[in-house]
Amino acid sequence: MKLESKIPEGPLAEKWSRHKFGLKLVNPSNKRKYDIIVVGTGLAGASAAASLAELGYNVKAFTFHDSPRRAHSIAAQGGINAAKNYQNDGDSIFRLFYDTIKGGDYRAREGNVYRLAEVSVNIIDQCVAQGVPFAREYGGLLANRSFGGAQVSRTFYARGQTGQQLLLGAYSALSRQVTTGKVKLITRTEMLDVVVEGGKARGIVTRNLITGKIESHSAHAVLICTGGYGNVFYLSTNAMNSNVTAAWRAHKRGALFANPCYTQIHPTCIPVKGDYQSKLTLMSESLRNDGRVWVPKTKEDAEKIRKGQLKATDLSEDQRDYFLERRYPSFGNLVPRDVASRNAKYVCDEGRGVASTGLAVYLDFADAIKRDGKKTIEAKYGNLFEMYEKIIDENPYETPMMIYPAVHYTMGGLWVDYNLMTTIPGLYALGEANFSDHGANRLGASALMQGLADGYFVIPYTVGDYLATIGPADKVSVENPTFKEAEQNVISMTERFLTIKGTETVDSFHKRLGHIMWEYCGMSRNAEGLKKAKAMIQDLRKEFWSNVRVMGEGDEMNQSLEHAGRVADFIELGELMVDDALARNESCGGHFREEFQTEEGEALRDDANFTYVAAWQYQGDNKPELLNKESLEFENVKLTQRSYK
Repeated sequence: MKLESKIPEGPLAEKWSRHKFGLKLVNPSNKRKYDIIVVGTGLAGASAAASLAELGYNVKAFTFHDSPRRAHSIAAQGGINAAKNYQNDGDSIFRLFYDTIKGGDYRAREGNVYRLAEVSVNIIDQCVAQGVPFAREYGGLLANRSFGGAQVSRTFYARGQTGQQLLLGAYSALSRQVTTGKVKLITRTEMLDVVVEGGKARGIVTRNLITGKIESHSAHAVLICTGGYGNVFYLSTNAMNSNVTAAWRAHKRGALFANPCYTQIHPTCIPVKGDYQSKLTLMSESLRNDGRVWVPKTKEDAEKIRKGQLKATDLSEDQRDYFLERRYPSFGNLVPRDVASRNAKYVCDEGRGVASTGLAVYLDFADAIKRDGKKTIEAKYGNLFEMYEKIIDENPYETPMMIYPAVHYTMGGLWVDYNLMTTIPGLYALGEANFSDHGANRLGASALMQGLADGYFVIPYTVGDYLATIGPADKVSVENPTFKEAEQNVISMTERFLTIKGTETVDSFHKRLGHIMWEYCGMSRNAEGLKKAKAMIQDLRKEFWSNVRVMGEGDEMNQSLEHAGRVADFIELGELMVDDALARNESCGGHFREEFQTEEGEALRDDANFTYVAAWQYQGDNKPELLNKESLEFENVKLTQRSYK
């Protein structure tokens, strides 16, 4: 398949403005003749639905929550990037573009990333106008702080609850359109299939999570805004209901899935305590502004700490190894997430990890409290400290936090062109559901930026170009045989789950898959382990379809049934992630192949052979997927070995 990215010609700084001028327009009176489906109501979905309805389109917005306010976007803590240069410290649109391209290890499109940096400045103005309570300096100006991978302060924040406040802003805009009748909000409903007829996306098939009713919904265009697939690892920082089903079902209908092996491991999470856990808790990267990361210099001291014979506060400065500051003097504790995570793993693998498991490092605020005072630190991070204390039962003002890397964000997703359209005409993917802007590693505070950029400032322009091309008459009724066939496929899968009558729970299969993925396709990978993982996942898939136990019925509220469909998709996705990691014989960003590293243990790219987007094409059940390659061209940045020293 030939992949057309549709990146416009011309100078980098003019691409988006030129492209917008060249897009076809729908006049205001015609907009009300078009129907658009938005699946997911997090930042990308809520902002897109509100913006499109404001323009005059008829929007149906679907969420499996009881309210858009429950979207996982609320969990984002630390902030959102924008190239405002309020600190007057040398920031610019180009610098944000460069930091993002470099942070993604040169595995993203220049055009997309520059557009993201360009519209970032508008996002802040939009959110302030909505009443988002960003932190402010004493004089009233918006405050900024630093995040990993940058040497300037460009991150806007609302204490440690930035995602929640931004979502409330988008939710208020969405609610206004619900009230006017331009958005029909459909809650407690999960998308289970995309309907494709005549080569175009025509609508979706859903299941009502309360009644179990299977229904079809028709539209001129469909937007997938359902987040990432980090829960393929079972334990992650994602909400437990976060899943890949909408994107994966679209993939099986013809939408290519790009770079599935690019997984972000967040370095600042509360460590795993035991097998009983079903979720991990994120501690914001913003904490690394003032917290210093360290472990004991000797294995002996670390062993005593693990046994409870020593406390962190018992060790003097010369007994501590501030390993990020030592290895990366230019960036220190603010290296990007992939670099910080790998280094935490290294010191724990050496036997210098703390906590009873040995899988933790310290994040220490003693110096910051001594320098700035407890009240200042409390004003910046108070709610995060409270959350930590409630979970760990230790006071982080008095003793260092314990942190360890955990699965957080997925840079892979549905392949989209510059207009955010997938390889199925009329089907779009926004936010974390697409692959487009982060390359092999996402810099902190850029997920919120991308979700809102796609929803507020990109899709309102680009979807109109497609709609103007097809015309309002080009819509298929839900009575069309294609819709009925899709409904029957969903019903058949539901019946299949309920009739297996095995002996093992859905959750146990999910947990087993997660162990395989973390062990062999997690923070580091190698060919031998990946081949072993592929065989294990194939065996797990066979066992799942012969021995899973799904309780209850299909025509009722049935969370076991919901989970079964999602885990079935995760198992298939897991195998593709392994295939993708095996095919990419290099290390880049969050994809770290142990065979490909520098002498100092850093990621070693192979630009001659792997400067491309890997876009996988579904070929049918139990058939290998076909790899398509979109070549990445770099005209404005020089591909260099990424260094934060």
